[in-house]
Amino acid sequence: MPSALLFSRGVDRLKTELLFIQVIRIWIDQQEPASSGWLAALGNPPIAAALGLLHQYPARAWTVEDLASEVALSRSAFSARFTQLVGEPPMRYLTRWRMHTATRMLKSGITMETIASQLGYASEVAFRKAFRREIGVPPARYRKTT
Repeated sequence: MPSALLFSRGVDRLKTELLFIQVIRIWIDQQEPASSGWLAALGNPPIAAALGLLHQYPARAWTVEDLASEVALSRSAFSARFTQLVGEPPMRYLTRWRMHTATRMLKSGITMETIASQLGYASEVAFRKAFRREIGVPPARYRKTT
């Protein structure tokens, strides 16, 4: 599959995900405030922005410091708030998001080299190791079973 087509599909998916986030934000604004969980995270502007960045740019070599800077919070305040609201630390969330995205891409027949590149892994080998560690099976086996 040509890379331009993959990029176009990625942009379309991103637009859909951003639209979904906006719809959820509007719905959240109409609800009673939540103290924790996804609704609280999306209702908190800096954390919602960080989640949007992680979803939009999963290939970026994010650090907690980078995310905190992007949303204008100190590293410690950002990390504590993110963990409290989302239920896990930012880098753990990013890994889970990357793996979730990888499973979808594997089901779509996208090459492991392309997946590794689009999700921020330095090599296909690094991606395979991370996938096996997180999902419990190698990506090639996962692809065959789905």
